[in-house]
Amino acid sequence: MSSVAIIGDIDTVSGFRLGGVKKAEVVNTSEEAIAAFDKFLDDEISIIIITQALANEIRDHISRKIGSDVLPMIIEIPDKDGSSEGSADQMNDLIKRVIGVEMVK
Repeated sequence: MSSVAIIGDIDTVSGFRLGGVKKAEVVNTSEEAIAAFDKFLDDEISIIIITQALANEIRDHISRKIGSDVLPMIIEIPDKDGSSEGSADQMNDLIKRVIGVEMVK
């Protein structure tokens, strides 16, 4: 495991491709997002970047597939429409998965 992959809309994916990310999937539906996510899991990608909107659509699938595993690290980013509600909660969940400690306000 040593690669980075991106799943998102055409604008987001194009930006990451210009930045050097070679493993990328443009998706338009939750079914396409699930297929791309599973493909990257099979490829043993260590970091999967996905837009927040898509991650919200397939959240249950992501949780079932990775459970409490540390890798792959799932990083949710805003798409061209901006960030969604709950960004802080998602960061707290990521911290809890990676270091095993829940951050408290």
